[in-house]
Amino acid sequence: ETRPVPEPGPNEVLLRMHSVGICGSDVHYWQHGRIGDFVVKDPMVLGHEAAGTVVKVGSGVTHLKPGDRVAIEPGVPREMDEFCKTGRYNLSPTIFFCATPPDDGNLCRYYKHSASYCYKLPDNVTFEEGALIEPLSVGIHACKRAGVTLGSKVFVSGSGPIGLVNVIVAKMMGAAAVVVTDLSASRLQKAKEVGADFTIQVKNETPQEVASKVEGVLGCMPDITVECTGVQACIQAGIYATRSGGTLVLVGLGPEMVTVPIVNAAVREVDIRGIFRYCNTWPVAIALLASKRINIKPLVTHRFPLEKALEAFETTKRGEGVKVMLKCDPTDQSP
Repeated sequence: ETRPVPEPGPNEVLLRMHSVGICGSDVHYWQHGRIGDFVVKDPMVLGHEAAGTVVKVGSGVTHLKPGDRVAIEPGVPREMDEFCKTGRYNLSPTIFFCATPPDDGNLCRYYKHSASYCYKLPDNVTFEEGALIEPLSVGIHACKRAGVTLGSKVFVSGSGPIGLVNVIVAKMMGAAAVVVTDLSASRLQKAKEVGADFTIQVKNETPQEVASKVEGVLGCMPDITVECTGVQACIQAGIYATRSGGTLVLVGLGPEMVTVPIVNAAVREVDIRGIFRYCNTWPVAIALLASKRINIKPLVTHRFPLEKALEAFETTKRGEGVKVMLKCDPTDQSP
């Protein structure tokens, strides 16, 4: 609250923030001070799932004006390197990314950002939907990398926010059947609500038993598995479950080293693909939301004003609900 309001550079905009979602990574930095090689060494503002209103534009900005409602893509390349040239700017090693040390995030009243990575929201897309484009983008990028297409049979491992957006996107891209696994019955119920065809509550089954259950409900082995937990046993189940010649996409990040049945994957030509965030997804997501082809509103289960940020983080840490949303604009009275 004591920080001065920043002044936008020539190609930046100053935003009054409205809605900011809390991500598991925000909680992880808060609790542990690091994720892998990214270590918090100085005070850092959290938040990277965000939407707000343009207050001021830099001298070089022509596509936005004060009053425009925008969704913010948090990853901004700092240089035109080989990855940017090939359209995979998310892999640029020098990329700026909100709330990844040492870069500040946007869980604040005012925030400045590259204008090229702020996307105008149509009138029929809410600020909350704008903030949800960030996790939705993970689903879009993962399903694209996985090759989901008409008639695909898809297994989504994990029914947290990222598992749910993958269900939504897979169905949108033409998946004929989607099965979701999780430990939590309430989260699996939410998966049903957003379009999952089948759910399996995992208890004490071995990875092979989980794979067998997936095949049982689908009537076949899935073409594609989207692993959203990062848990070793779930990755193992993903390999066993995926049909020969199919694709396993690793979305969830867990321990740096995991033991997996790699020979099983190799001899059956199961492609294992990683994803890192997303790229070129905001225009797609906005088009889907504006056309009402998808509905992501049910993902938001808790809302807090910025003043109660600690309570909001505690709620997320306890695993309550699905997506916790913070409202940063005290003058806004919308629900």
